[in-house]
Amino acid sequence: MTTTNDSSPKENGQGDRSLPVLQNSSRRTAVKGAFATLGAAAFVAAVSPLRQAAKQTTASEFMQTHYKRLTDEDKRKVIERLEAEVKQEHGVDVDIADDRPIPGTKFVYAINLSVCNGNGKCVEACHKENNHDRATNQSYIRVLEMPKGTMDMEHGNTTYSGVVPKDDKFYLPVQCQQCDEPPCVDVCPVKATWKEEDGIVVVDYNWCIGCRYCEAACPYHARRFNWKQADVPADEINPDQSYLSNRLRPVGVVEKCTYCLHRTRRGKLPACLEACPTGARVFGNILDPDSNIRWILENKRVYILKEDLGTKPAFFYYFD
Repeated sequence: MTTTNDSSPKENGQGDRSLPVLQNSSRRTAVKGAFATLGAAAFVAAVSPLRQAAKQTTASEFMQTHYKRLTDEDKRKVIERLEAEVKQEHGVDVDIADDRPIPGTKFVYAINLSVCNGNGKCVEACHKENNHDRATNQSYIRVLEMPKGTMDMEHGNTTYSGVVPKDDKFYLPVQCQQCDEPPCVDVCPVKATWKEEDGIVVVDYNWCIGCRYCEAACPYHARRFNWKQADVPADEINPDQSYLSNRLRPVGVVEKCTYCLHRTRRGKLPACLEACPTGARVFGNILDPDSNIRWILENKRVYILKEDLGTKPAFFYYFD
């Protein structure tokens, strides 16, 4: 198979910007602390993409509280507002749900590296399923072309091209590892990201201040910063959305893979798995003793990335 792969997101930097108005006093305090740490010039550069977001913030969005403190009625009003905004801006009817964890579920992913051939279909599926910006070719998945004999992802190449697979290479898809000890969660100064009961690490995109501490803390390079408002043609917008997942995210926030919770919490499989033509991907509930993922973890020699960091990923790799 011939492929041109560039699964590295292309960030589109903006010019120098003034500081935005933040949403509450605790977050202002956090940002002031960052200001003191970074210095004025560095801090202005760090938060500059947020100016556009501040201009677009409505009064109701400005007053919105953290997701965890929203009542059911609050959530209904927020979702109705977001759906109306998409209709007004894009002319598309979308259905934004509030998909909650399924009791008794811990989602885990595994990839058979003996089967993955670097075709990149998972990257494309993620790009479309999650309403990513088309111009920057954004995706939550990077496929690394790796030299045989190492699992050190720092030796990988995300911009490989030509016929795949190459005889002296193997292919390592990397996305959010949904760590049980997620450093990204620990460093967030406003608690905009957290780990839910089913193991998925989520982000409240209306609470994120875009400081990018989480992006810097992630050792897997699995988070993406929105330098610009996502540009998705109206006829390509995926209307089946979830508040904590694939809804159209605002500019100036950090986003990430959620194991397609808008699908998986409804009993479906992740889009990247369904798109894989080689059957390399396995996903399921590790708490189900009869699940395929449970069998793999019990019967295969599995690997995790950067085990020495103690992040305890819920994402595994194995070879036949």
